Amino acid sequence: MKLMKKTVLAAAMSLAAATGVQAAGVSDDVVKIGVLADMGGVYADICGTGCVTAVEMAVEDFGGTVLGKPIEIVSADDQNKPDVGSAKVRQWIEDENVDAVNGLVASSVTGAVTKVLTDAKKIALISTSASHAFTTKACSPYNVHWTYNVAALANGTVKPMVDAGKKKWFFITADYAFGHALEGIASKVIETSGGEVVGAVRAPLGTTDFSSYVLQAQASGADVVGLANAGADFVNALKTSAEFGLTETADVAGLLVFTHNAKALDPAIAAGMKATTGFYWDMDDQTREWSARFKERHGSIPAMGQAGAYSMTMHYLNAIKAAGTDESDAVMKQMKKTKPNDFFARNAYLRNDGRMVHDMLLVSIKDAASRKSEDDIYNIEATIPGDVAFNPMMPACDFK
Repeated sequence: MKLMKKTVLAAAMSLAAATGVQAAGVSDDVVKIGVLADMGGVYADICGTGCVTAVEMAVEDFGGTVLGKPIEIVSADDQNKPDVGSAKVRQWIEDENVDAVNGLVASSVTGAVTKVLTDAKKIALISTSASHAFTTKACSPYNVHWTYNVAALANGTVKPMVDAGKKKWFFITADYAFGHALEGIASKVIETSGGEVVGAVRAPLGTTDFSSYVLQAQASGADVVGLANAGADFVNALKTSAEFGLTETADVAGLLVFTHNAKALDPAIAAGMKATTGFYWDMDDQTREWSARFKERHGSIPAMGQAGAYSMTMHYLNAIKAAGTDESDAVMKQMKKTKPNDFFARNAYLRNDGRMVHDMLLVSIKDAASRKSEDDIYNIEATIPGDVAFNPMMPACDFK
């Protein structure tokens, strides 16, 4: 009788253990990653279909399965509209059982999307948004902010210029969350470094005629005009600055410059401009090998957000494998426990607030005579340690 009880108990425990393993495994028998980005607008080149390509490469390099289950990718165009992006992600979660969302470019869209993801306890893999809000005032236990943020850009580009004597600044700023955040944190860096902000003007996203904004900057008498915008807006603002002669009377600083945008500029206008970036394809053998594969597949060298999307996807999938589940809390815990280390993430770690801290690069745009190919765009001036570049963690966002 006792032997029978022991046998029944052992069988029950074995069944419970087996059930527990099954419950802790992969939900819905598939790991599904969404890639949400601007696919055809002003930010299409810096993430867009390139982020989809990068995530596809990561899944393929990982082997296409995790914990014996397939990994699937879905993608959509958010049109740089918060309502469009949040509606798509809500539909993905409710109808397609998406586990995590990668890409995420315009900070206004990311702000709306991360609220939906947090409510659903799903993970936001933020590759290309710049605002530092996602690890400060809008932090969440499900946010992972990988590539860069406005603090790293300001600390990398603005402070050295002020220290070199460029004290008076004027901003031409993208009129939404990203631009406001970049202008705000750059202004703090300027003021604490002994400089002053003499004025600012805000331009709507997608502006094509920057003439009135450039004239205001010209009239300000600033030593430096900071372009707190990105993508096509940055390119158009800089071209207009050159046409109006602003580049001859003041330094024009691009506070967020992607390789695609730098490549599109006439070196006669852009040569010597300094910028901060989270990645450059030609840094070393590791970056060149991955970038060559990306270019062969996508047709262009990768922007930093696209490289970040690959790196972050690999870290996410490795965390699922190590945790033995795709349950978000367990995966987030594992992602923070394990230091990322690949061609993108150097001297890196994921903080409890979701900020991935890693080395950043201070670069300058090469002149035409120095370029060996059409993709030979930057000189690397310095490596900026992550703990110097990124803002410190807020205690309220310490999600252990």
